[in-house]
Amino acid sequence: MVVQAGAAEDLLDRNPPLARPALQAVQETGRQAVTELTRMLGLLRGDRGALELRPQPGTAQLHELAESIRATGLPVTIQVQGTSRPLAPGLELTIYRVAQEALTNTLKHAGPARARIVLRYGEHTVELVVADDGRGLGPGAAGTPQDGQGTGHGLIGMRERAALYGGSLAAGPGPDGGFAVRMVLPVDGGPLADSGSAESELAESELADSGLAADGEAW
Repeated sequence: MVVQAGAAEDLLDRNPPLARPALQAVQETGRQAVTELTRMLGLLRGDRGALELRPQPGTAQLHELAESIRATGLPVTIQVQGTSRPLAPGLELTIYRVAQEALTNTLKHAGPARARIVLRYGEHTVELVVADDGRGLGPGAAGTPQDGQGTGHGLIGMRERAALYGGSLAAGPGPDGGFAVRMVLPVDGGPLADSGSAESELAESELADSGLAADGEAW
């Protein structure tokens, strides 16, 4: 919300008409946060009614999320690979929140860029990739996750969300620039067979392997 509000403030000076959708995105994010807090308090109090106030966002809302980010001036595309299917509510929410955080980071750090969301459904896993072709982070930059284990840019919170459901999350620069976040979650409730592999493979190849390299044909 802070990043979105900052983007709206910047747009007020450069392009006032675009500030309105940016502010609307802040409002929607705030409403979602209040809803989640209400649901959490209801759960702690044993109040079932509070848990049913509003459906939690999930994969079905990724297109709405992308549209709200586009309204701030960042082009976003979405690609779904594999056969989509309903997931457990916790997995749905985790995918949405990680995508939201990753796109917010792109808004803040990537500069002029394009972003892409890839959602892959496998037999036993679901994978989310959010990548951009922006300026990325150079060696030694503050918070740079050089080995996929960085602690900046909300990565701690995203990694904790993934770990809560037995998944893994990696983040790092691509070989041709830009930045990518990759999360893999098991859909059967068990831990990943090799949760470290996703973290070790990302920095060198994720953008290229996902068709997200910073060339015009990939977008």
